[in-house]
Amino acid sequence: MLTTDHSTQAAATACIFAFADNCRHQARRAFAKSLSTIKMKIAVAQVRPVKGDVGANISNHLKLIKVSALQGADAVFFPELSLTGYEPTMAKEFVGDRHDPQFDVFQNISDNKNLVIGVGMPTPSGSDILISMIIFQPHTTKQIYSKQYLHPDELPYFVPGQGQLYLNLHNNKIAPAICYELSVARRARNAFENGATIYLASVAKTLRGVENAVDTLAGIAKKYSVITLMSNCVGLCDGVECAGTTSVWNNKGALLGQLDDKSEGILIVDTDTQELSQKLAG
Repeated sequence: MLTTDHSTQAAATACIFAFADNCRHQARRAFAKSLSTIKMKIAVAQVRPVKGDVGANISNHLKLIKVSALQGADAVFFPELSLTGYEPTMAKEFVGDRHDPQFDVFQNISDNKNLVIGVGMPTPSGSDILISMIIFQPHTTKQIYSKQYLHPDELPYFVPGQGQLYLNLHNNKIAPAICYELSVARRARNAFENGATIYLASVAKTLRGVENAVDTLAGIAKKYSVITLMSNCVGLCDGVECAGTTSVWNNKGALLGQLDDKSEGILIVDTDTQELSQKLAG
């Protein structure tokens, strides 16, 4: 009669559970990919925000939204706090509710052009402030995703958001992330364990920050086999130059295209063919 000691049994049990967990993870990824068969175009914009001038920034956003629509995009997303500029110390002056009438122009375009639009704005949470992406969808109530993980430098000015939002669009499940959240590995892991098929990063990064972000996002695209996008600003943000480099990676982690560190423009990726087009602001 054969006997097995407890340590051997425990090891075998651990291996079985690990194998089962890996199979579940692989099955979720395979199922998600099987849904991503409907052609879709996503745009990420690179803008030069005017500090605190929401009206001027709305006008600038509209130019790139128009270009995105003319190029057949189904969705377009802008950088972190794109409507005010990234200005933490002045956020209280700029905070705006998603139902503010000045944002109706985005909803009207979304309805008329069948276009999803995501813009960056500080939003209220009681007496506190969130770093948020306001999302306009055709003939649908506005949604909002608020940054859950804050950089220590942001804590005096903002509070963390609660809960992950996913955008279901043409059978794709888009997971938005905002800037510092890229450095939190479990956040990306959780997104893909919950069936995300596209990873979208809205950031306000300096040169050093954007170099790290590019490496991180290429790694995410490769590890989870998903199209990954980053939208960044150019110009001054909180007194420092943002470095642009808005980018798109294919589902193997290869860079499909990238804007420079000075120009405003958009990148548009076809999720079916993974082909990229680029348009600079005129």
